[in-house]
Amino acid sequence: MMLRKVWEVMSWRSNSSSSSSSSQELGVSRSDMGEFEKLPNDILMQILKLLGPKEAAKLSVVCKALRFLVSDNRLWVHFLQTHQSEPSWDSLFFAETTLSAGYPLPAFLGQRSHLSFKHIYGQRAQVPGSIIIDGGSGYCKFGWSKYACPSGRSATFLEFGNIESPTYTRLRHFFATIYDRMQVKPNKQPVIVSIPICHYDDTESAKASRRQLKEAIYASLFDMHVPAVCAVNQATLALYAAKRTSGIVVNIGFQVTSIVPILNGKVLCKVGVEVVGLGALKLTGLLREKMQLNNLNFQSLYTVRTLKEKLCYVALDYEAELSKDTQASFEAVGEGWFTLSKERFQTAEILFQPHLAGVQAMGLHQAIALCVEHCHAAELAGDTDWYKTVVLSGGTACLPGLAERIEKELQALLPPYVFSGIKVIPPPYGADTPWFGAKIISNLSTFPGPWCVTKKQFQKPRLSLTW
Repeated sequence: MMLRKVWEVMSWRSNSSSSSSSSQELGVSRSDMGEFEKLPNDILMQILKLLGPKEAAKLSVVCKALRFLVSDNRLWVHFLQTHQSEPSWDSLFFAETTLSAGYPLPAFLGQRSHLSFKHIYGQRAQVPGSIIIDGGSGYCKFGWSKYACPSGRSATFLEFGNIESPTYTRLRHFFATIYDRMQVKPNKQPVIVSIPICHYDDTESAKASRRQLKEAIYASLFDMHVPAVCAVNQATLALYAAKRTSGIVVNIGFQVTSIVPILNGKVLCKVGVEVVGLGALKLTGLLREKMQLNNLNFQSLYTVRTLKEKLCYVALDYEAELSKDTQASFEAVGEGWFTLSKERFQTAEILFQPHLAGVQAMGLHQAIALCVEHCHAAELAGDTDWYKTVVLSGGTACLPGLAERIEKELQALLPPYVFSGIKVIPPPYGADTPWFGAKIISNLSTFPGPWCVTKKQFQKPRLSLTW
C-alpha cells in the first residue's frame, strides 16, 4: 500500500528516459516490478529506508529487481547508521574491513572481497555486546559497549588493595567491585579489558612480567565465570579509536609518558618503547605549586586538576607566549572563581622542557623523534610510512595546542625525508579514547569469536599471551 501511494504521488515525475536510466543503474531488468518499474531508484531507496531493515529484507523475495536494490550497500549503511549505536560510519567501515579477522591482525590484507553490509547488519544485530573496562594508569573507565560512553569511573586496578598483596587478589577485588557497581552478573557478557602500558623493555624479565599480568587478568575473570575475555593493551586500543592499525601512540599516563610503536596492532618492543618520567600527576603538581606561590587558595588537588583541564594549553612558541596577555578565569564548583595567567601554558611546557620542573629527562618531542628514527631504521616489511601517524592518548594529551607543538618540534628535529608525511592526531575521543577503541572491537560482526579467549582455551598449556 505504501508503494502504491508513493507511486501515485510520484508517477508524474517518471518518464521513459528515467525508466531507461534506472534499469541501467540496476544492471537487471525491471520488467518484473509491474507498474513500479518507472519509479526512479532514488525514490525506491527512500521508500526502503522508511520501511526499515526487516521489511526491506522481506522485499528481496518479491522480484529480482527489488532483490538487487535491497542488496545495495548504501541502504544497509543507512540502517547501520540509524539503528545501531556507533560513533561514526568511518569507524564501522574501518572495523569491519580491517579488524573483523581478530588478533593478531594480518600483516598484508591483500585483495578484499566485496563486503555485503546487509549480511554485516544481520551479524552485528546479534552481537551480545560486552563490558568494557579501561584499566588506565590514573583511573579506570568502565561501561556497557552498547552505551554511548563510559558509565562510571574508579581507581585503576593498579591501586586496588594492598600493594603487597598478590596481583591476582587485587584484580579479583577490583573486577568484583566494577561488576557490583554496574549491577551486572559476570557470567552474562564477554569483557574487554584495557591493559595499561607497563614493563616496556624487550628483556626476558619484562616479557615475563607482561605475561604474568595478562594471565592474572584472565585467571581472575574466569574464576568469576566470565564467558570470554579480550585483553588488549591501552595503546593499541587508542590506535584503533583513531581508525589505524599501525603508528606511534603517545600515551600521557598518570606517572609517566609512553611512546609506543605499533605495527598491525602489535606493540614492537624490539624496536623500542620510549618512556619519559613525566605524567599528568607532575603537571598537576607544578600547577599547584604555582597557584600557591600566587596565593591562590584551593581545597583539593581535584580543583587544581580541573583548572588544568579547563584553562591550561600548550604554547606553539613558548618564548613568544611569555610576552602575551594570557589571563583567563574559570569557576570551580563550590570554590568560586580562579584566574590564571602564564601558569596556563607554563604547566604543559615541562613536557618539552622537563628541567623547568627540576626533572632530568628528555623532552616529549625528543622521545617521539627517537622512536620515529628507530622505526625508520628498522626497515620493516610492508608500508614504509606506517610509523608516520602519531596518535595522542590520555587526559593530559587533550590539552589544546599539543598536537601542533609536537609537529613543529619534530620538523625541527628530524631530517626532511623522515619528517615528510608525519601527522599528529589529538585523542579522537578525549580522555576516553582507549575505551572507544574497545567499543569498536566489541560491536564487530565477528565479536566475540576471534578476539576473545574462553576459559577452555586459557587452560590449554601452550596458550601464548603476548602484547
